[in-house]
Amino acid sequence: MVKWAGWIITLAGIGHTLGSLVEAAPDHAGTWFNGGWNLGDYPEMSDATVAWWYSVFSFGPPLLLIGLTVLWLDRRGMTPPLFIAWAVVAWVVVGFVVDGPSPLLVLLVAAGLLLAGARRIRRRENASR
Repeated sequence: MVKWAGWIITLAGIGHTLGSLVEAAPDHAGTWFNGGWNLGDYPEMSDATVAWWYSVFSFGPPLLLIGLTVLWLDRRGMTPPLFIAWAVVAWVVVGFVVDGPSPLLVLLVAAGLLLAGARRIRRRENASR
């Protein structure tokens, strides 16, 4: 269960990052690399800056790292901390309420798998005592 959760989270991170780069980079990569954009306050953000935050500095790369961490922990027989699952649930629910449905709702499945996996491991540990 934990392994599946890790893969779902990892693939969501890869999907968002690659998808946003495919969408944003063709129009803005030149500006990113020649320094023709700024990280100013929100009202003054250029299209290139918004595209940067949407792609390279989005939640995609951290999501990828969380997924890889879950997989790394699982390979070592360690249970990921429950706060990862609950943080993902909170993040997805807030995103849903503020922005509406998105493909990231699949992360609720991953969080459920993490919670179920932790519960199963806890039961095994209690039974072996």
